[in-house]
Amino acid sequence: MPRLALYALAVCVLSVAAAVVSFVQGSWLGVVWVLMAGLSSNMAWYYARRGRAQGAPGRRQSLS
Repeated sequence: MPRLALYALAVCVLSVAAAVVSFVQGSWLGVVWVLMAGLSSNMAWYYARRGRAQGAPGRRQSLS
């Protein structure tokens, strides 16, 4: 798995934990953390797929 995908996955996990803590404390700031988790999840998926496509010989290089 590419390094950027791992970083995005780490951000996703941390933002989910921050959202849980925020909601448990009764703060609506958790909504921002949930949105950040969604964004970083999509980034992790994108970088993992891009790395897999570039790393496999004989495969198409575009993501379309």
